[in-house]
Amino acid sequence: MSSDLAPRASGAAAPVPTDGDNRYKAVQAKLNRLGKAMDDATLELVSLQRSMRANASRTEDAARDIENAGLDGKFVEVTNLVAVAMGGAAVEVRKLHDTAQETADLTHETKRTHSKLYGALDDIRSNRREKTPRPGFFNR
Repeated sequence: MSSDLAPRASGAAAPVPTDGDNRYKAVQAKLNRLGKAMDDATLELVSLQRSMRANASRTEDAARDIENAGLDGKFVEVTNLVAVAMGGAAVEVRKLHDTAQETADLTHETKRTHSKLYGALDDIRSNRREKTPRPGFFNR
């Protein structure tokens, strides 16, 4: 039984610290990076779940082989417990996958909504030669 768990490749998405830059394009870029990271995480979690289920199945087979070989029953019991634990962990990874997928979907929806609400305003502000007041200026 082997595990596919390994440190992330250096080119993989890494957490990005937040900052106070709330300009339209900066927010869009942050939402884009978050959405991509969550999409990548869902793919990795599917792979992990498949690997865990396969390892659980191989562990069950090993327990059967141990029993058929006539070894002490405690080894069969311990090996079966490992198989059950791996199967349970695979179920929890599935739940994590579902949460990551929901988060990815909500992030993409948020990006679209943000664009719909503020995209035209950003176009107007970005294409003016004159400076415009910062948001909140007229609320004083």
